[in-house]
Amino acid sequence: MRQDPAKTQAASISPPRLEIRHLVRRYEGRAVVDDVSLSIRAGQVTCLLGPSGCGKSTTLRIIAGVDMQDSGEIYVDGRLICDTDYRVPPERREIGLMFQDFALFPHLSVADNVAFGLKGPKEVKRARVVELLERVDLMRFIDGYPHQLSGGEQQRVALARALAPRPRIMLMDEPFSGLDNRLRDGIRDETLSLLKEEDAAVLLVTHEPEEAMRMADEIALMRGGRIVQQGAPYNVYTRPVDRAAVAFFSDTNVLKAQVNGALAQTPFGQFLAPGVADGTDVDIVFRPQHVRLDFDRHGSGPLPTSSEGVAARGMVERARFLGHESLIEFRMDHDGSVLKATVPNVFLPEAGRAMWLTVRRDRCFVYPA
Repeated sequence: MRQDPAKTQAASISPPRLEIRHLVRRYEGRAVVDDVSLSIRAGQVTCLLGPSGCGKSTTLRIIAGVDMQDSGEIYVDGRLICDTDYRVPPERREIGLMFQDFALFPHLSVADNVAFGLKGPKEVKRARVVELLERVDLMRFIDGYPHQLSGGEQQRVALARALAPRPRIMLMDEPFSGLDNRLRDGIRDETLSLLKEEDAAVLLVTHEPEEAMRMADEIALMRGGRIVQQGAPYNVYTRPVDRAAVAFFSDTNVLKAQVNGALAQTPFGQFLAPGVADGTDVDIVFRPQHVRLDFDRHGSGPLPTSSEGVAARGMVERARFLGHESLIEFRMDHDGSVLKATVPNVFLPEAGRAMWLTVRRDRCFVYPA
């Protein structure tokens, strides 16, 4: 479907729906949120991704207005709503909130839960409740109560309640973490579809890389109170800023080496290290899926394609089938280290079997150690 050029141009010149600038929040002298800036446009989903305790939820609470920053500014559609001198109350920020515990009122019916934040005539509120419950496929429970619903159904009621006042911004703090794995993917997809229809700017906090990759238009990777990398999911995954960023998304293998003439020599051959000074110790990081098992050449010298380098030998320590792939762990001959490799489908070689391995050059990351 072709986009309207006028709409595209208007979106490019209009201010972001949500913009935060240089937020800082300290507790007992420690910066829990440390100079965090990001912007989100209407209809965009941004995931604030990072380990527990990195400052994600604190950032969300500051935007919602239930916590106060020590410095920094928050804007909605270009209008200042909060700095250290001026503060719009939380209830006037037109921000919807969803949390992992759903926070439904047990004494209210499903309809009354959804209508809780609505204002206006009774019939108008009822029409909005019916509209949202139909969209989340819960009209049959309109007169029921939260305790009569499953976890997934409660989550959809919480989503309908958060969207009922038509917020310009939706803040979501790990809203799917309490759901059964079997239901989670379907409910995440339904939620994403509904949020896109409402054209809200969405900031989703999660510690699960898979969830961020599945839902986000943009990922802001957070660590130690700071955003260390931000971009489209593909770019964050394939161009990680450092070794920790690679490891956050998947298992990793690491080769230790030293640079000489912009090259790092390893048992798998040489790796390019442009711009790295001679004598620098480096970590060469790569994911298990980018290890190739050499069945044909038995490690007899360099392979025909230079991208595969040189084969190195390892002994199988153990192999496990993970459902859609197999994970094999090798004890490498050259230094006794353990290297992990994944292959599609079922491949379970016996422990003690010797195999030759190569590493894809175009999927490796070289960082100063």
